[in-house]
Amino acid sequence: MAQGHWMQLGLFAAGVLAVALYGLAASGHFPAEGRRQRLRGWLGALTLWGTLLVTAAAAAAMLLASWGVLPWHLAVIGGGAALLFAPLLLQPLPDAFVDGPGALVVFSAGAAALAACLWLAG
Repeated sequence: MAQGHWMQLGLFAAGVLAVALYGLAASGHFPAEGRRQRLRGWLGALTLWGTLLVTAAAAAAMLLASWGVLPWHLAVIGGGAALLFAPLLLQPLPDAFVDGPGALVVFSAGAAALAACLWLAG
């Protein structure tokens, strides 16, 4: 791997971490009866499904941007480490943040920003 691709590997791993954190936070909102009252209305549904679309697009963009650049074994190690680290990072966060719209928006925006940085770095 060339020297310049270490930055892409770090961005890819950080992006996988953001997507995994989003997935863990969003999984607590299903089924709809498990959501907080604040997220049960149409604005909550729009927040949940809108951030889900943004995060899915960011994950696809990260995969496309890193497909030809990163060796597969390093991508598996970096992405796998991020997936394993995500629950440990989410656990100390306050429940009010994780169960509310804040985590959805923050993790989705982080994934989108990291995907854009990865796309521009490639």
